[in-house]
Amino acid sequence: MKLTMVGTGYVGLVTGVCFAESGNEVTCLDTDQRKIAMLEGGRSPIYEPGLDEMIVRNRKAGRLHFSTDKTTAYDDADAIFICVGTPSDEDGSADLQYVLKVAEDIADALERLGPGQKAKTVVVKSTVPVGTSHKVRDLIRSRTRVPFHIADNPEFLKEGDAINDFMKPDRVVCGVESDEAAETMRDLYDPFVRQGHPILVMDVRSAEMVKYASNAMLACKISFVNEIATLCEHYEANITAVREGMCADRRIGNQFLHPGLGYGGSCFPKDTLAVASMGREVGFPCRLNEAVHEVNQRQRDLFWSKISDELGEDLAGKTLAFWGVAFKPRTDDIREAPSVALMRRALAAGASVRAFDPVALENLAGDLPDATRVEDMYEALDGADALVICTEWNEFRTPDFSEISRRLKAPVIFDGRNLYRRQAMADLGFVYVSVGRPSVRPASAAATS
Repeated sequence: MKLTMVGTGYVGLVTGVCFAESGNEVTCLDTDQRKIAMLEGGRSPIYEPGLDEMIVRNRKAGRLHFSTDKTTAYDDADAIFICVGTPSDEDGSADLQYVLKVAEDIADALERLGPGQKAKTVVVKSTVPVGTSHKVRDLIRSRTRVPFHIADNPEFLKEGDAINDFMKPDRVVCGVESDEAAETMRDLYDPFVRQGHPILVMDVRSAEMVKYASNAMLACKISFVNEIATLCEHYEANITAVREGMCADRRIGNQFLHPGLGYGGSCFPKDTLAVASMGREVGFPCRLNEAVHEVNQRQRDLFWSKISDELGEDLAGKTLAFWGVAFKPRTDDIREAPSVALMRRALAAGASVRAFDPVALENLAGDLPDATRVEDMYEALDGADALVICTEWNEFRTPDFSEISRRLKAPVIFDGRNLYRRQAMADLGFVYVSVGRPSVRPASAAATS
């Protein structure tokens, strides 16, 4: 099948490359000539393990193309996927200007091609508020009488594991209004569900809501466990033990119930706010989702209070080393990253900030230029007053603790991801502060405090 992905951001690029991998002929369309030139050179503008190799392989096979030419991209496509951004406005609502501009372009292309062509399927892949796919449909119909089919196909891709998520999905959700659109979507996704997971075909509005409901639920679990973790701190309980006892209940499970600094990235913050915005629009406040967002944002403040309680409010002359900038491992995405929020607090308190991340340092340069970027994780520690761990990259899990102690000015670690065992850290001579667990100090320090 001939497909066009409009937008070469995270969703459009991964979707297009994976569809090409399964034998389709895919054109990825974007207005950013710099990104298209990079992609034509076999390099992805985003960090996603395995993506560069797939781009090169499918370009060499002639199945994957990149273009800024709308005419070429739209003319031969059997299905056109809208994969452009829907950033949050100040009130949390989704900005649909890019989606609707693509709808206008598609309408103009259909009108130019005329009614003699086979009806194309227009698929809204972007995460959009419920009713947006119908807005796209109606906008196209207002500009042309050439027939087409509309569909909504939400994505469920985890950054850092997106290729595996696409190639082996838990489920595929397709919202359609016609048998023809349903058949097109089944044909496209059949190769990816051979392991028995379902293709769920439903009405368009329900498909749009599935995306928000899924992300809102996962965000809720993260905020829930973080709130319980804070309660544990007040009552001298240990969230590690509490989580173990709670998650042994099969009704609860154990995914997305890890205490930490809260969620970040491009999806959970935006989608939780969008749910709250949709509720306000119809006069039904979504109080649970509003609270989920508030708890998440508060988590940064609570963790910063641990740092200021230990080091003082005025950090002038002090240096904090940060391990981890990306909002999660296996990505270079720093959007809404807890690390950035904490670094801003440190700089505002007068501290110098020195940061290490395996892949996200370049993005930090544009977002927080006052932070010093260091290419070696241990070099970041030299002379620092404390280490702050913000991302659970694998290389941080079993570091050389003697090297950490040697390089830090004082053996103090603030662990926002609970990577280490408390007693082991005390035995190694560290002041160790984590999330939802009592802080520990070396025996000698505890005796004199």
